[in-house]
Order: sequence, then structure tokens, then C-alpha cells
Amino acid sequence: MARMTEDEKYMKLAIKQAMKAKELGEVPIGCIIVYEGKIIGRGYNRRNTDKNTLSHAEITAINKASKKIGDWRLEDCTLYVTLEPCQMCAGAIVQARIPKVVIGCDNPKAGCAGSILNILNHPSFNHQVETVKGVLEEECSKMLKDFFTDLRKRLKVEKESLKENIK
Repeated sequence: MARMTEDEKYMKLAIKQAMKAKELGEVPIGCIIVYEGKIIGRGYNRRNTDKNTLSHAEITAINKASKKIGDWRLEDCTLYVTLEPCQMCAGAIVQARIPKVVIGCDNPKAGCAGSILNILNHPSFNHQVETVKGVLEEECSKMLKDFFTDLRKRLKVEKESLKENIK
């Protein structure tokens, strides 16, 4: 059996965060931030639970990491996230001066680490982010696909049940 890389080890922990979101019925997205080999920030998607647009995994993890090290600059950290960051999260990553982001799978509908835009490496910004993509990609992608397949099935059953109740 092949030995797990450091990036894979930490992505597995981000996946554990994503599973917490799934348990809440949220889109399963998880994030961790590592500083000198220690996890200093964790987060998972909680937008519906918190009724808050800002409750993305990355934003939560950045807030926790900043509190832990006592600075808004996360200059020596690596952020691991199961899904390519959106424009808000990519902007926060740049603002936090995070030097490296490791991404599980692409987000073709909203990704801003190269899928739609590349905010993480936009040459006009004063900070660019080293980006590693595709770490445990199949596992991260399957987790999201399974969630949305189950959601569509559940919504279909609910819709049919509602129709039956109206009759």
C-alpha cells in the first residue's frame, strides 16, 4: 500500500470536516489550516444552519486560525479545502496572505482558483497563492456528487408526497 503524502493526510482531515456539514444536511465542504505541522483552524459549510452567506468552510477556518495565532496574516500556513474556493473565499485567502492552498476537487460553477476566475494567482494583487489541485480528488468529488444525488431524490420524494397530500 502506498504511503499517504502530507497533503493527503491533511486533506483526509478536511474531508472529516466536510462530513460534519453533511450530517447537518449542508453541502459537504470542509477546510483545515495548518501552521508548523499543527492544525490551527477548522471549518465546514454551515450556510443553511447559520442562515449566513459567510458561513463557508474557509471563512470559518480563517477566523479560527487568526484567533489562534493572534494575527490576521496567516503567512506561514497552508489551507486544505475539499472544493475549489468561491470568489469570497479566494479573496479572503489572498487577504489573509496564505501562501499555499491545497484543493480536493474543482468547482466548475463557482471556482475561483482557475475554474471560472483565478483570484488566487491574479497578477494585479500584491499576493499570489501557490495552488495544488486534485489531492484526493475522486474522494472529494464523489462526496459532493453523492450528496447532490441524494438531495435530488429526497426533494423528488417530498414533492410527490406533497402532491399526494393535496389530492
